[in-house]
Amino acid sequence: MVVSDREKAVDWYTTRLGLDVIDRMDHWVTVGRKGQPGKMHLCQPMEGDPRTQLEPGNSGILLGLPGKDFEAECAALKARGVEFTTEPTKEEWGTYAVIRDPDGNEHSLMPDD
Repeated sequence: MVVSDREKAVDWYTTRLGLDVIDRMDHWVTVGRKGQPGKMHLCQPMEGDPRTQLEPGNSGILLGLPGKDFEAECAALKARGVEFTTEPTKEEWGTYAVIRDPDGNEHSLMPDD
C-alpha cells in the first residue's frame, strides 16, 4: 500500500482502523490483525523504486470487520474519524461499506463472520 508518510499511516491504521503492527524492520512495516491471515505493507514512494507513486482509489483490499453488529462497528470507526465513501449497504450477496485512508486508498469492509 503506497502511503505519503509511513508513520502517519501506521498511526491511522492502528488508532483509527484498529489494526495491529505485525512487522517493523527499518522501512518494512506491515499492519493487520494479529493471529489472522493477511497484512498490508505500508510503503512510502521515495523508498525502493523512485517511479512509485501514490495511486489513490480502490485498493482491492477487503477487510473483515469483527463484531456482531456491523453497522455499530462502522459507526464506531466513523466516530474515530474514519471516512466512509460508501455507508454500510445491504445487498442480496452480503453487507459492505467502503472507507478511505488519508492518502485516498479505499478499502472495502464486510462483516467478519
